[in-house]
Amino acid sequence: MIKKNLLKIILSAGALVGSGLFIFPLLISKAEIKNIPLRENAEIIETEIEQDSIITLIAVGDMMLGTNYPNATHLPPNDYDLLGPLQELLKSGDMTFGNLEGTVLNEGGEIKSCGDPTKCYAFRQPESVLKHVKNAGFDFLSIANNHMGDFGETGRKNTQKVLREMGFRYAGLESCPWDTLTVNGLLVGFTAYAPNSGCLQINDYSIMEEIVKKLDKMCDIVIVSFHGGAEGSGKTHTLNSHEIFYGEDRGNVVEFSRKAVDAGADVILGHGPHVSRACDVYKNRFITYSMGNFCTYSRFNLSGISGIAPVYKIYLTKNGELIKTELISIQQLGEGGPILDKENRAFAEVKKLTESDFPKSKLRFENGFLTYERD
Repeated sequence: MIKKNLLKIILSAGALVGSGLFIFPLLISKAEIKNIPLRENAEIIETEIEQDSIITLIAVGDMMLGTNYPNATHLPPNDYDLLGPLQELLKSGDMTFGNLEGTVLNEGGEIKSCGDPTKCYAFRQPESVLKHVKNAGFDFLSIANNHMGDFGETGRKNTQKVLREMGFRYAGLESCPWDTLTVNGLLVGFTAYAPNSGCLQINDYSIMEEIVKKLDKMCDIVIVSFHGGAEGSGKTHTLNSHEIFYGEDRGNVVEFSRKAVDAGADVILGHGPHVSRACDVYKNRFITYSMGNFCTYSRFNLSGISGIAPVYKIYLTKNGELIKTELISIQQLGEGGPILDKENRAFAEVKKLTESDFPKSKLRFENGFLTYERD
């Protein structure tokens, strides 16, 4: 059960103690407050907080902000910032995660086998779109997915070069298996997996467990991302078995996620099916099995449930245990780009799927939040 305390905060406008602004938080009673002399213009603010709420993570699914292949008609006109409408939300957490679905490369590269370029789903995002991702506050990016190899080793290397130069933390390829970032004084580790060539393999549990255990020893919080499961509007349900799609084993995402938690992971972030899937809690750790299409321009099917998705704001203790999760629903219209969905359809969809696929889950869905009682 989450314990709450009444926090009494005394704020003094413009008053100074030494050389610092006078902001003095105390856990005290109303009777005790009466005995504290207030400075000029001070006020008392009372608010309930979760005392052990230490850090928040914003997490979203697939992002592909436009491709210049086979031509520029699949790019937003006039370099429009697709993430701009949600920038405030994306920056509201202590750290922000997304799956970068496709290479970052201005031109060239070894295009994957493709008979008809007009129908080929090969994603080559120009380097200029990364400034929008940076401005939106993203910290961690997964590059473990089936489109990171669309332009061969040239695309993989340039993507890593640009991400490194811009200060992103990224992981998921054999050449970049994990990364870390210090957030609010805590060291956060990150690693990512997919069933595709060049990626850390979602079906190789021994490698995953080795990396996660290493990060668990080094870090306060460990985030694991996976790109797995079959895709499409008919694949919304999460199966506790290996999912085969177009002859490819895209993993048993339930087994993978729980083994990752057993090895020391604190948050599991799934993507790949291009639709929302269920959530669950395992050993007080949060798992989402697919976050759907968050910001995907032009080359994606955004009709029906493919055009709605969750944004998760995950509240964690300093040890990585889940406190609660806020689920904000977004939608993509026309060619794509996220805006808030006033009908909250992603919340309703994830609630329905969680109750169906994980009927014993502890999660409760109410008023936009996913809550539960910790063990």
